[in-house]
Amino acid sequence: MAQSLARLWTHLVFSTKDRHPFLSDLTIRRDMHRYLAAVLHDCPTIIVGGCADHVHALFALSRNYAIADIVKEVKRTSSAWIKSVERRYSKFHWQSGYGAFSVSQSHIVAVQRYIAGQEQHHRRKTFQDEFRAFLKRYEIEYDERYVWN
Repeated sequence: MAQSLARLWTHLVFSTKDRHPFLSDLTIRRDMHRYLAAVLHDCPTIIVGGCADHVHALFALSRNYAIADIVKEVKRTSSAWIKSVERRYSKFHWQSGYGAFSVSQSHIVAVQRYIAGQEQHHRRKTFQDEFRAFLKRYEIEYDERYVWN
């Protein structure tokens, strides 16, 4: 086969440092989500959403970049961007870690709805409980002492 073809849907989740609610202003949150969608290099993005203290993104992973490189660049550029928007964001930082979870083609619509409904979802469940549930569902071992950095 001469071509290299791939379609790896990824659900990416990461929070602000210490889950500080930097994105509580709905306008800046919407703008951040748009910015993140735009800077997911070479990754067709379906949706970016989230709450005041974390984001979710659903996108097709580029076959040209590793997920760690994509996340590093997305966090770096979006952090620099928000700090340039207003002085009150001068201390903005993302957490150092992230979760990246595979999504089957048949579950794309459900995950898209899930991300779109984050505000309602988090009236019942904290970000930490949500993230632990992802780790359990995907059978990922983790150390509670380090997962929230």
